[in-house]
Amino acid sequence: MNWLDEVTWDAQGLVAAVAQDASSGRVLTVAWMNREALAATAAEQRAVYWSRSRRKLWRKGEESGHVQRLIELYLDCDADAIVLKVEQVGGIACHTGRVSCFYRRFTAEGWETVDPVLKAPEAIYGG
Repeated sequence: MNWLDEVTWDAQGLVAAVAQDASSGRVLTVAWMNREALAATAAEQRAVYWSRSRRKLWRKGEESGHVQRLIELYLDCDADAIVLKVEQVGGIACHTGRVSCFYRRFTAEGWETVDPVLKAPEAIYGG
């Protein structure tokens, strides 16, 4: 059996993929992978996702330079979620210019932004 056949793909042929900083353990982002993206991630040793909005493969950092180098790859017990332990090049994973896409924490007052913008999105992507 091919290792990709062991993954439980959803009805759209996707699996949730959680990128985690290999050093700190912090969750950086959650994205989606199809079979081609997961195979490319393993082959290229960098995070490759499936962009649901653009309907194409998305190599993390292809525009920003903030590549996620693959350190380890895990499949959960139900085979329906992937964890990528990565080295986040440049220290920015979020398109907002923050370390992580999870920069808002819930408090009694609602969602509070807890991480600063390290680099303005306009400086990363132009505009």
